[in-house]
Amino acid sequence: MLCVEHIETFYGKSQALFGVDLCIREGEVVTLLGRNGMGKSTTVRSIMGLTPIRSGRIAFGKKEIHRLPSYAIARSGIGLVPEGRQIFPNLTVRENMTATATNRLNVPVPYTLETVLALFPRLADRLNHLGNQLSGGEQQMLAVVRALMTNPRLLILDEATEGLAPLIRKEIWQGMATLKANGHAILVIDKNLDALMNLADRHCIMENGRVVWRGTTDELAADEGLKSRYLGV
Repeated sequence: MLCVEHIETFYGKSQALFGVDLCIREGEVVTLLGRNGMGKSTTVRSIMGLTPIRSGRIAFGKKEIHRLPSYAIARSGIGLVPEGRQIFPNLTVRENMTATATNRLNVPVPYTLETVLALFPRLADRLNHLGNQLSGGEQQMLAVVRALMTNPRLLILDEATEGLAPLIRKEIWQGMATLKANGHAILVIDKNLDALMNLADRHCIMENGRVVWRGTTDELAADEGLKSRYLGV
């Protein structure tokens, strides 16, 4: 579904990514792991065209997208839940959900207000609240729902549960598990390794702008030294 091939990305003259390769198949959940500042969010920004790559190739389906503007990449079927949530603070929860709702790809069973509220029922009681009246966890749920309402083929979550209370994190992971069970492809960045290993099929570890390891959940679980070397504080 998504094919990232040997991309290099710069901020001005400073190089951030060095030949990053990544692939995600239909219905697969893949993680980007690593300490802060290792290039995970830059990889997401490169995929979405927010920080254009200088070399390499990014394809989504059968179409190259790395030369497209960000809005065209989103319209091709990639839904982003950005770091920091970035919901519309002066719109209601309902308005946040419906403002960008579309089904450009003609998904046979599209997401609707009812189906996304079933995924995160906590939001049902907040429909008339403004975005800035929600807790951080509710805002994160709303950011996920807003992305789903565009009916994407691939969902990307950058820092899925950072800074959230344990109960809220649990609800978000449960929602992600439901999406996976429904065959949704997901690329996720988070520091909650236990939850990620329960959810994901494959993992990619980044260090200093490079993918230094990739493998399955079983392979990652079997290598404590790997986790200590690249993921420990």
